[in-house]
Amino acid sequence: MTKELDLDTYLIITNCKFVICLFHTKNFKSIYLQEFEFKNKTGSIDFNSLSKFLENNIFKIEKLTSKFINNIIVVIDNEEIKGLNIGIKKKNYIENLNSKNLESLIVEAKDLFEETYQDQKIMHIIIQNYLINGKTYYEFQKNLQTNDFGLEIKFISVSNKLSYHLEKVLEKYQIKISKYISGIYVENYFQGKRNEFPVMVYE
Repeated sequence: MTKELDLDTYLIITNCKFVICLFHTKNFKSIYLQEFEFKNKTGSIDFNSLSKFLENNIFKIEKLTSKFINNIIVVIDNEEIKGLNIGIKKKNYIENLNSKNLESLIVEAKDLFEETYQDQKIMHIIIQNYLINGKTYYEFQKNLQTNDFGLEIKFISVSNKLSYHLEKVLEKYQIKISKYISGIYVENYFQGKRNEFPVMVYE
């Protein structure tokens, strides 16, 4: 990510394609975009092919911007991405709901996930429902007096094994992964819209 130039670098990995994109965050345009398509019968990532793909493109981007790529955002769309729903509830509230109550419960759910699934790295935390006084809400109800408050949360995660191998490949180019994003989540979130994929990821 080259902040001085308002640029983000994305690496998109699917079952049949690698994409690298240099995206201008001010004018919402890709100023460098390269793809490599391949046949994949196993669904696993060929890290040797990925390394060659990066070697062919990293230095071109750095030459284009006259800047080193220090960080990259990795978007993954394959079977390695997992989705898990967790419900968490608190009772005996004596105050009106506020953002601190919400943040506290999200942190508790996150800690629970990380303790239970130590082989996974969280990519997205998505609140599905708010459970207040036995009723289900789809939006947070601020300042509502409640006796109990709960959340249904979906965690989207990637295995530590996959993230380790990706980090090792990028380490050869002195690049760190700043963020992991699920490609399926992005596409579902913007379903029906025709935005360029890097625009959807950025938004």
